[in-house]
Amino acid sequence: MSGRHRQRGMVLLAVLWAIALCAALAMATSTTFRSLAGIVRIDRDRVQADGLLTAGLEAAAGIVTTRRDAPLIERSTTLTFATGSVQLTVSDESGRIDIGRAPVELLTSLLHYVGADDDDAVIVAQRIVALRDATAQARPNEAQARPNDAATKPAAPAKPDQPPAAPAPFTDIGQIADTPGMQPQWMAAMAPLITVYGGETVNPLTAPVAVLRALPSFDAERIDAFLDMRSSPFVDPDRLTFLLGAAQKYLKVQQTHVVAVSLVAGTTDGYTAAAKAFIVALPEDKQPYRVLAWTPVSRFANTGAVASLEAR
Repeated sequence: MSGRHRQRGMVLLAVLWAIALCAALAMATSTTFRSLAGIVRIDRDRVQADGLLTAGLEAAAGIVTTRRDAPLIERSTTLTFATGSVQLTVSDESGRIDIGRAPVELLTSLLHYVGADDDDAVIVAQRIVALRDATAQARPNEAQARPNDAATKPAAPAKPDQPPAAPAPFTDIGQIADTPGMQPQWMAAMAPLITVYGGETVNPLTAPVAVLRALPSFDAERIDAFLDMRSSPFVDPDRLTFLLGAAQKYLKVQQTHVVAVSLVAGTTDGYTAAAKAFIVALPEDKQPYRVLAWTPVSRFANTGAVASLEAR
């Protein structure tokens, strides 16, 4: 009798172990399915957000091409789709100070404007110029036409006594952040005012007010008259630059070519993505526009966290 009880006990124990194993497998399967569902949802949101960013870039390119002959003052708009929305901001890079081509006195004035004292501004500006000269000399065989130069006139073979076009010393504004003496707060304040896609001068028709105030010999009393005239549809460029007095030396009206595009996309599920792009539209080009740079910004859990993109 005891043998039968022992056998029944072993059978019962085996059944209990089988039930426990099935329960464990069921729990593991449920967890796996939940994880898989979460991954699928994240991938879906990422694809939707990337699609919104692409739509925003196409819309920005449309704004640029339709206003090719008109000054591109910074402007923002929001597009709404079934999957979410995208906010885009476009601005003309020729209206900013080019750290790769601006004269040292312009860089000095800019540094002073963002908080550097007179001595530090002069020293750091000189170091930036030395850095870009050293960078250009380190790669003499990498000559390339800049977008603004290529758009101004068609490319032509270099003459025997004419050196090739100098390559752009900087490809990103962050490359001067490590300049000896540069303070993080100065760099943060300069970021919206500088570019690597401009020229030796600034376009007065599209320059932000802060850029104008950073010019050497800026006359603050004339800024209101300048802005009123700039908003006129029949502005006289020569008279416009004259209004800024001695600062007009650093101004030159140019056609818009390189455009900065800031994009912030949000899906209906709350997933957010952002990117910064630089595009160029060249006359008689086979493509409506070309992307010079595309920098994704870290994804965030909610739209309130994307304010950091506005810094540049």
